[in-house]
Amino acid sequence: MPGSKSKSKSKSKSEKGNGAKQQQQQLQERRDPYEVLAVDRNATDQQIKTAYRKMALKYHPDKNGDDPVAADMFKEVTFSYNILSDPDKRRQYDNSGFQAIDGDNQELELDLSSLNTVNTVFAALFSKLGVPIKTTVSATVLEEALNGAVTVNELKLGQSVVRKVEKQTADFYSVQITEKEARLGLVCRVHSSNKSKFKLLYFEQEENGGLSLALQEDSIRTGKVTSAGMFFLGFTVYRFEQSNSVSAAKDPDSAFFKKLDGFQPCEINELKAGTHVFAVYGDNFFKSASYTIEVICAEPFSEEKEKLKDVEAKIITKRAELSKFESEYREVLAKFSEMTSRYAQETQTIDELLSERNTIHAAYTTNPALKRNSSTSKVKNSAKGLTSEEDEEGSRKEKKEKDKESVQDRLRKKKWFNIPVKMDRKKPC
Repeated sequence: MPGSKSKSKSKSKSEKGNGAKQQQQQLQERRDPYEVLAVDRNATDQQIKTAYRKMALKYHPDKNGDDPVAADMFKEVTFSYNILSDPDKRRQYDNSGFQAIDGDNQELELDLSSLNTVNTVFAALFSKLGVPIKTTVSATVLEEALNGAVTVNELKLGQSVVRKVEKQTADFYSVQITEKEARLGLVCRVHSSNKSKFKLLYFEQEENGGLSLALQEDSIRTGKVTSAGMFFLGFTVYRFEQSNSVSAAKDPDSAFFKKLDGFQPCEINELKAGTHVFAVYGDNFFKSASYTIEVICAEPFSEEKEKLKDVEAKIITKRAELSKFESEYREVLAKFSEMTSRYAQETQTIDELLSERNTIHAAYTTNPALKRNSSTSKVKNSAKGLTSEEDEEGSRKEKKEKDKESVQDRLRKKKWFNIPVKMDRKKPC
């Protein structure tokens, strides 16, 4: 019935309006991510990570059971971190607030220890297919470290150790360094010839004897191995986090100009003399991770130190130049798009004009003859009739003349045959 259709239409419109209002209300009710993580708006990437890990550990479901308040806080902390840890999303939020952020598409850092077998299988499958999945250190490992309930193995400077670490567990190592070694700089490096996935962690010692996570580096594939490293060289060292390949494929220009946004300074640049604790965390989905770890003094690498300092300074300069170049590029690109559009329009206009001209020219040669009025036709027809009569008269006269000539010809012949010839039969021939 018409009435029911109008009611359903009005109902759908009202539902859409209510949905939009609810979404707007949810955006207004969300707390500022900086407020949630208790960091300043100018906080560095490492400060944001440190704040997130502490709060995620505090509100993690493994620690709080079925507490709905803690579960909501954990979701809010994770959601806030997913915005502020991504340079692109952070910039969008700073400029336009939550309106520019699609909450349904936020990437989450997964704690694999909290996933059941089915979810872990799916996560492993997506990772195998090349979909990047961020993982976080198990809350159990972080809590045990914070409570000082972990076993720490001694690792001598310059000595390498080859071991295996089980999935979602960590091997802890302590390294003792002198003032001279601290001044010269230190490098902790880990690699896996089996291409195992792992995390390299650095912990700071708390007053109660516990350990709190301060730095984290995920392993990356370099050639035939996976590796991760931490550099404490006495000057600012940067880490480079690759941007999302999916978004880069959608907008290559934007990906180019934002490529160096993932170049962020490490929070800790030097270590003091004393004992320092590192750990290797097994980040594989199902199996243990094989690795080799060593902490070395940077003294033999003085030349490399200077090169690293110089090239990273150039990268920072280039990042600033890219920001300026982007505005110039966008302006020229807009002008180019305008000219390209006009070029296409002008081409179309010219083709249409030429086509119209050719059609008009063709009308002179291909159109049928013009119609003539009836009076003209009658005159021509009568004239045609007169002509035919004259032709018949002429042909009759011609025939008569021919017949007359024929008769005369026959008469001449007859007279010739009728010539009287007198012969005397008595005389001999």
